[in-house]
Amino acid sequence: MDSFDQSPSDQLEMLSKVFSDQLVACLEECAHGRRGLFSDIALTEEDENSREWPEAARLRELAQALQSVFAQHEQRHALSEEFLDLCSMHGESHPGEPRLARMFLSRIERGEVGTPTEEARKPW
Repeated sequence: MDSFDQSPSDQLEMLSKVFSDQLVACLEECAHGRRGLFSDIALTEEDENSREWPEAARLRELAQALQSVFAQHEQRHALSEEFLDLCSMHGESHPGEPRLARMFLSRIERGEVGTPTEEARKPW
């Protein structure tokens, strides 16, 4: 069966699977110390892990495209949404890419993607 014979939901599922597989592969590499998955900000040249990572750049582009495609079908793609949210983190509270990758991998393995990362705070 070629891609033109598939229903839109089958195509969305296939795109989602491709994204998920690539994301997990990149997260595992990042968890072991490679940098540049969550940001394309240039790293210092002294850093041995600062080599370019084209797969990470393509993954961020794919996540944005995936969100658009799912939105056109009035659906959301929680995995790409959460990944892009993590990509927008900057500042002092940023835990560092390897740690962030390990935390995200753990959430994926536990099936928690798409749920709030923090418990709702009670007003009292």
